[in-house]
Amino acid sequence: MLVHLSNLQTPGPTPDRSGPTGSVTPFADAEAALQFPKIMQQMVAEPGARTEARCVALSPALLIARRAEAPVSRDGVAGSIRTSRMGSACVKVTKYFLFLFNLLFFILGAVILGFGVWILADKSSFISVLQASSSSLNTGAYVFLGVGVVTMLMGFLGCVGAVNEVRCLLGLYFAFLLVILIAQVAAGVLFYFNMGKLKQEMGSIVSELIQNYNGSREDSLQEAWDYVQAQVKCCGWTTFYNWANNTELMSRTNVTYPCSCERSGEEDVNFSVKKGFCQAPHNRTQSGNDPEDWPVYQEGCMEKVQAWLQENLGVILGVCVGVAVIELLGMLLSLCLCRHIHSEDYSKVPKY
Repeated sequence: MLVHLSNLQTPGPTPDRSGPTGSVTPFADAEAALQFPKIMQQMVAEPGARTEARCVALSPALLIARRAEAPVSRDGVAGSIRTSRMGSACVKVTKYFLFLFNLLFFILGAVILGFGVWILADKSSFISVLQASSSSLNTGAYVFLGVGVVTMLMGFLGCVGAVNEVRCLLGLYFAFLLVILIAQVAAGVLFYFNMGKLKQEMGSIVSELIQNYNGSREDSLQEAWDYVQAQVKCCGWTTFYNWANNTELMSRTNVTYPCSCERSGEEDVNFSVKKGFCQAPHNRTQSGNDPEDWPVYQEGCMEKVQAWLQENLGVILGVCVGVAVIELLGMLLSLCLCRHIHSEDYSKVPKY
């Protein structure tokens, strides 16, 4: 009679081999029934004639069942080994990809940190004009510094956690990445809904600067605005007529204009910024200094800045979306690696 392994029952203390219904069990005694499962496991792990002989001694009838089921068991063990190897390879690929992502984040954090330092240290561009006249830009610079430091720390934790498979560091990395992603989305939303206010504030700052411009005074704000007008090739904020509000300039009897607004016919290879007020040669007017006689760019800088933003809007959005996708991939990889480490730790616990 063939009896499946799952249906084996340990016989009672009576030496009688007859069951309740009169059927005969395949074991000689209770000790053989207790030893048989261990020998069956040994046969699956180490098949051989010697082990089969021991099985025959215990139960000749169940040897047939063992021979029918043993190939399936060996195939199951082989499949388990193949699955384990494939899982190990996937973990290695995930670990190296996560290390690469974290290295990119570390570099990105260094770039953000450098950008914040540049905002605070730059004294020769339009940034310095806004920085000295608006506290919001200073706050934004310190925000960039903080985000840069946190991003670099996050990249470092992610690299160490990925290489050494440390669940604690991977968890911190995931949390930092989630916070940074939320902060970026919030900053983008705030910037989008405050564009009008920022534009108005910028216009009032530049208008006040133009009105109080002094050609004989050395000032970092004036130098910064001269740099903007010469680099962007514009004059004034909305139009070159904004300079007509400057009392010192309009009090000149000769044709005098802002030097940084001077229109050049050819592309200047050696770029240089002219400062102060320039006087047109051999031009004296009876009615004073007329802006129509100025050899300057007539387009305002506001239109130039808006045109630059519109031209590069796709690039800016692409960079933002790319950073967000990289962050999401980093979060996904860290979560997968962390879960694998968790399951691997449990699989190492002996099961009885």
